[in-house]
Amino acid sequence: MGTIRNPVKFSEHFDVDEAALSTLDVLDPTLNVDVRLFIDPMLLALSKHPEMRAASRTFRSFFSAVIKLLAASKKEGDVAWREAARRLRFPEVPGTCLGYSAASIRGSAFGPDLSRRLVTTAKEIVDLGVTDPDLFVALPLLEEGVGPDLISDMTTNIVLPELLAFNERILRSFEIPLQQIDLGGYAALLPINPVDRRQSPVILLPKDVLRELPVAYDWDSVCDAAAKNALLRAKTNSLIGAIWKAKTRRQKKSVREAVLASKEAFSSLLEAIHETAPRNYDFERDPEGLFIWRNLLTAAARDHPMALMLSAKPSADDVLVIVMKIVEQFKFLIEDKGLWKELWHDGTRRPEKSAQRLFFAIAHSYCDANNLDISPEMDTGSGSVDFKISVGASAKVIVETKLSDNSKVVSGYEKQLEVYKKSERTTKGVYVVIDIGRMGKKDQAILKLKNERAGQGLPCSDVVFINGNERVSASKL
Repeated sequence: MGTIRNPVKFSEHFDVDEAALSTLDVLDPTLNVDVRLFIDPMLLALSKHPEMRAASRTFRSFFSAVIKLLAASKKEGDVAWREAARRLRFPEVPGTCLGYSAASIRGSAFGPDLSRRLVTTAKEIVDLGVTDPDLFVALPLLEEGVGPDLISDMTTNIVLPELLAFNERILRSFEIPLQQIDLGGYAALLPINPVDRRQSPVILLPKDVLRELPVAYDWDSVCDAAAKNALLRAKTNSLIGAIWKAKTRRQKKSVREAVLASKEAFSSLLEAIHETAPRNYDFERDPEGLFIWRNLLTAAARDHPMALMLSAKPSADDVLVIVMKIVEQFKFLIEDKGLWKELWHDGTRRPEKSAQRLFFAIAHSYCDANNLDISPEMDTGSGSVDFKISVGASAKVIVETKLSDNSKVVSGYEKQLEVYKKSERTTKGVYVVIDIGRMGKKDQAILKLKNERAGQGLPCSDVVFINGNERVSASKL
């Protein structure tokens, strides 16, 4: 897992008006941090951009050709089968800044084994008599290892010519240095990512084809869409009733068997997918908190300045003092300056990772504004997020941030934080718990653990509780 340091927005580095990008309906990527959005092939035909509507036709044409190959194949490994497998092997296309690898701008891609499994499953479906190219969009619901990032990679590969045409049109609006490169066999003029040591290009993307999850990866969306259509639900229930219970990837096997039992069963699944009304991510309201943290990278220290000083050769205790000041400022901004609003969206709390990104942005803002020789880092792998604020090799402090409704909030203090501290060879840690409800007696349990460790003479991390609950506006009091 990697770490984020000094996030750089495309608009900032290339001196482009962010509002102009938004007007053009273009994502302003963070050049050294992937954002958890994905190209949904079901959105291509609905795009306002002509290149994306053309991409939809390219997408369907590509898979129509693969279906013809699979229909012609008589057995695994023959010429037609091998050609289909070759076409379903999608290399990574660098530069989109999308995916789950949030501390990197490079993700994963289809390997030979996954491609072989996709061909095998697709062949089963084609042998049922299904010829709809969207059968490939449904594969994440059936095949282990096919996630939204891989569907996005697949789509990017197939519609790369249209994406490059989109970039050519958009980049004409700005004076940005471009470089001639070969990308996937296509010549293109693109900007080069300044923070990628491998000098990958930057591929701008239209907002209206991006979702948090592709439609056919989201069981809930598919089920809800079918449920609104009584006839479709009855048909789906009779053929693949297991779909209504399959809300986790562990339950794919039973659904897979039911869906692949007949042409009618698989076709009913495709009907449910087509019934789903795909919607791109709401960038303005940002329900998942994917972008709000970027606005705080400089704004927090600018709007609420705080003087911080560190000695020339600070100890871990010296760094801890600075970290506690930053944490207390984070608490002040949430409780007294309205930052609590960014923890919520339409009455629903945003994901825990959004709160963790907010803390990272605040820490980064104050370190940067005070020109401190201190590096706040956010570990953004698939597990929990922790922060290391350090100077040199020995003066390190670990900060862990959790929401009060997290079922592991107590064990996080008792075990997780201690593991992080041990791996970083430090005894200094701060545990930040943001109360957004369902606290119960977790706070008491955490303080009891802290006091027990202190009573035994063991290193114990500081604990800070922050009230992040929604406030009632004055007009409603």
